[in-house]
Amino acid sequence: MENEAFIPFFIHSFFIALGVILGGALIGGIGAYLTGDPPLSFMFRFANRLKIWALVAAIGGTFDAFSNFERGLFQGASKDLFKQFLVIVSAMGGAQTGWMIIAWLTQEE
Repeated sequence: MENEAFIPFFIHSFFIALGVILGGALIGGIGAYLTGDPPLSFMFRFANRLKIWALVAAIGGTFDAFSNFERGLFQGASKDLFKQFLVIVSAMGGAQTGWMIIAWLTQEE
């Protein structure tokens, strides 16, 4: 996050999380089809399981996020803490959007 401007990183984190959910669920559905399992049901299950991994992928790994939180809490850099919080919210929004698209496509609940 330090090498990239905040607004582009904020937008990238949303779409990275969205792509992880959509891509993982769609490719997983193809694998389910090839093994004889119901692809739409498995796509929905994969989308549920991939949410946390989409967040990790979007924020660039957990160590960078922890170092930013540490800097914000212990070194008084509240601006970094707030930026990291916004990036995590953006990634959560992308993951939730991807999950909603998969739920809409599969008609699962």
